[in-house]
Amino acid sequence: MSTRARLLPWPGENGQRSYLVSGDGHSYLSTLANEMEEAQLQTGGTLLDHAAAMLREDRVSTRELRFLSAQLTEALRDALRVAESRGSRLPSPDDAVPVTETHPVTDP
Repeated sequence: MSTRARLLPWPGENGQRSYLVSGDGHSYLSTLANEMEEAQLQTGGTLLDHAAAMLREDRVSTRELRFLSAQLTEALRDALRVAESRGSRLPSPDDAVPVTETHPVTDP
């Protein structure tokens, strides 16, 4: 059973970080967090495509660029949170399975 805390992809009630401690990572809240992370990353990709298209245009207003910048900032914040959450759940070197000696297989 894992006792590592998982950073959730949404802020708490007052904007603070929210964590989940779950045994197997298959709880309802873990599944919901996985789905939310996926949606956040997809949204970021869509925004990035939209930004590239807008920047190819000659006539983009300052207001449009400000709005896009705000949306990209939020998407980047979400992506960094997902990366931090997933990175903290990677096994540490101490948790790794020991490597055993292997021998190459050759054909007779």
